[in-house]
Amino acid sequence: MSRRALITGITGQDGSYLAEFLLAKGYQVHGIVRRASTFNTARIDHIYRDPHEPDVRLRLHHGDLTDGAALAAILRNVRPDEVYHLAAQSHVRVSFDIPEYTAEVTGLGALRILEAVRQAELPARVYLAGSSELFGRAPAPQNELTPIAPVSPYGAAKAFALHIAQSYREAYGMFAVTGILFNHESERRGETFAVRKITRAAGRIAAGLQRELYLGNLTARRDFGYAPDYVDAMWRMLQAPAPADLVVGTGESHAIQEVVELAFGQLGLDWRAHVREDARYRRPAEIDHLCADAARARRELGWAPRVGFAELVARMVAHDAGLARREAAPAR
Repeated sequence: MSRRALITGITGQDGSYLAEFLLAKGYQVHGIVRRASTFNTARIDHIYRDPHEPDVRLRLHHGDLTDGAALAAILRNVRPDEVYHLAAQSHVRVSFDIPEYTAEVTGLGALRILEAVRQAELPARVYLAGSSELFGRAPAPQNELTPIAPVSPYGAAKAFALHIAQSYREAYGMFAVTGILFNHESERRGETFAVRKITRAAGRIAAGLQRELYLGNLTARRDFGYAPDYVDAMWRMLQAPAPADLVVGTGESHAIQEVVELAFGQLGLDWRAHVREDARYRRPAEIDHLCADAARARRELGWAPRVGFAELVARMVAHDAGLARREAAPAR
């Protein structure tokens, strides 16, 4: 029988790539989606099949991270071999505006998943999505020994999730791990996240649909990788002989301004003519530099990123420029 995986956040960037990855490996994949009056499955529509068809290997279930009873019922019904908990309120800047909701979903949501697995007495291995935001302003590069010192509600919620997973691992012998992933982007990234906001705007400006782009801190440096590479690391963490929380990143850092220069330059645009800084997009507590030391993941998992920074930006710009041209076509 094929292995069975359950993904929370399957309709997000990482969830959609992970679903593709697992299906290609022969898994049965189950995903949890929030009930809404509009469809929010655009990232997985290309792999979704009518559940009435024979041999369907992707199935969706309605649930919510604030509803522990519903999560437990899904887990008892699906009985997965592997659980990938990716769902969260994941926008750092927004977490300052809605800190209580962020703590409820991003922090306690992880606890509810772990407790549901425990109560169902499942031998499932559990992956939890961590974040480089755990490290706050700790000097770069950051690795597994770097002190946890978040400076945002999002980072604090992720710190709780990391520590509660460690607690369940120690107390109940659960195979529960946290992937401390640094920034990873793609053509499927949400349009309010900085890199996608930049590539989307560059495409729209080139197509005559937009004139200016407003950003926050252009000097902040981050470790940018390609999201499909990172779901491979998630899977490898659950195949390891023993559970371990690992840092995953490229080991290179780049300023937001470098993203802007590459994206606009690819389309022959002078970014200085279009990009403006706006204080409203700055965080109340800024982190200047995050860069991964992922030596342990490379050594223990055999994992390494395949797509570099310049290629990442080029792929996203090409995608978003094409999207903008299609948007502009009806107007013309």
